Amino acid sequence: CTSKDTDYLVAQFDGSHIESVGMLKMDFLGLKTLSIINDAVEYIRKSKGVTIDIDNLPLDDEKTFEVFSRGETTGLFQFESPGMKRYLKDLKPNRFEDLIAMNALYRPGPMDYIDSFVNRKHGRERIVYDFPIMEEYLKDTYGITVYQEQVMQLSRAMAGFTRGEADTLRKAMGKKNRKMMDEMKEKFITGCSNNGLDKAKVEKVWTDWEAFAQYAFNKSHSTCYALVAYQTAYLKAHYPAEFMAAVLSRNSSDIKKISFFMDECRRMNINVLGPDINESDLKFTVNKAGDIRFGLGAIKGLGEAAVKAVIEERDQNGPFTSIFGFIERVNLYAVNKKSIEAMAMAGAFDTFANIRREQYFALTSDKETNFIEALIKYGNRMTMEKNSRQQSLFGDSTSFGPTLPVLPDAMEWTMLEKLNKEKDLIGIYLSAHPLDQYKLEIRTFATVTLAQLNQMDDYKDKDVSIAGIVTGVHHGMTKTNKPWGWASLEDYSDSFKITLFGRDYLSYKNYFTVGYSLLIKGKVQEKQFPPDSHELEFKIGSIHMLAEVKEELVKSISIKVPLQIIDEDFIAEMEQFTSGKNGKVLLRFTVVDPAENITLDMFSRNRRVVLNDDFMHFLDNTEQIDYRIN
Repeated sequence: CTSKDTDYLVAQFDGSHIESVGMLKMDFLGLKTLSIINDAVEYIRKSKGVTIDIDNLPLDDEKTFEVFSRGETTGLFQFESPGMKRYLKDLKPNRFEDLIAMNALYRPGPMDYIDSFVNRKHGRERIVYDFPIMEEYLKDTYGITVYQEQVMQLSRAMAGFTRGEADTLRKAMGKKNRKMMDEMKEKFITGCSNNGLDKAKVEKVWTDWEAFAQYAFNKSHSTCYALVAYQTAYLKAHYPAEFMAAVLSRNSSDIKKISFFMDECRRMNINVLGPDINESDLKFTVNKAGDIRFGLGAIKGLGEAAVKAVIEERDQNGPFTSIFGFIERVNLYAVNKKSIEAMAMAGAFDTFANIRREQYFALTSDKETNFIEALIKYGNRMTMEKNSRQQSLFGDSTSFGPTLPVLPDAMEWTMLEKLNKEKDLIGIYLSAHPLDQYKLEIRTFATVTLAQLNQMDDYKDKDVSIAGIVTGVHHGMTKTNKPWGWASLEDYSDSFKITLFGRDYLSYKNYFTVGYSLLIKGKVQEKQFPPDSHELEFKIGSIHMLAEVKEELVKSISIKVPLQIIDEDFIAEMEQFTSGKNGKVLLRFTVVDPAENITLDMFSRNRRVVLNDDFMHFLDNTEQIDYRIN
């Protein structure tokens, strides 16, 4: 047939027959990680003035291995799954060979050997070799056969195989060719016997290899993967902001991944800032303060041509100092009304003093045009003025140009309005999150995140509590004229859809309102209808408004205080927080004297406390205090 988009003729062969007809089969892998590395190196050059020779990194860098040992491998090629992170924390790799081995072992089958591999590395399990000759080839993997190359080397050393025979054994293993394996077994046992090796032990080695054949991995393949992983870890360890900016840029089309990697940035104490007319490029970048800045290209409705026009003008003539200067300078054919609206709503103009986002959309004094429309008219008049001056032989020195439009007053958007507009344009909440004001309630009462609940099999027959904001709803009637509906809930990690029918719907439908922040308790169980479907559902038990959780569910707070910090200042501060009359939460104390190993429990009979932001900030920022909400 003819190849798509070309005139080349293409013939199709089954992969297993390619070599038998004298052809070479090659696999070509496109790897996004290589682009991430390339982007990160370029970001480092721009922000730090450092040129990284990525192909000649030292392979014994301590900070890089610390990233692996702590399991902080989000964004690292081949090493970012939860299971791999857990094993890395146990293994604490400190040499490149450990990474090669883990890459090969972490797959179905060889995973059974990981615990032994870890224990042998740390001396908790004895390393045993069936024959002394095997130590030379298995030493790097602590006596465990991990790679096809090890089998090839051992077959030559133990049985005198030629290089060709060793490669035939590798192929037989890799393709799980039973007939060929049986032929090679006979040759292997005969060869080992000729070299004086005990037949019973040789049989055991071969039995181990047959089990190994189910998952045999190529060391050269694993080494290449491990090297790419090491390069990403090196960049993350030494240039975290630039590396994460590259990761975000290459995943910018997937909002879930953007949210996921932004969570990792927060864990790393890296600020991810919204788009800015003076700092943003097309994609994510790192600013002079070391923060990651969203790209203008992430704003919906702002085309790449408009972004390039803005950046080109800024690069040529310097930063924009006001919205009027911006309008006067940019090409209003490339940067049109829709583009300006999108940038204003997404916060790209927040850098300009004395003007808020909502004012761009407020009506001017004529009550017919909003401020953006007035700006565009002003910009067009300025362009015409400039053009007419250029066409005049002497110029018009007496002209003062168009009058600046007057900034209108506007009612300030609520935080939720502002965040929802951000989300509409960028896909995520940027300046803050609607749930930020309920962090205490979520931390205390929510037992799983929505991302975790989406893995329902992990929570079958378990009671769970979730928290989130309602982002979408639907109310309807079934074919049998019964009410039903669904609500889409979102938290920091993911979204989750809850569907209700009949009485459940009637009981909880009033909570199905966009913008409501909810705490929902329920159970993961098999659906009752249709019977025997074995599908799982989240069955709601109760719903609370997050704004009312403190009032309805919090009964007491227990504060654990070391004796040595109790002084007049501490008592005065506690007095300040408990002297009001509005407090309803019981206050309990556990005073601890570590020197004498004594604890004293007490509670206040006549004082109650309000769990407001000031009080919680005091507890969170007073060293040595622990607290628990009940």
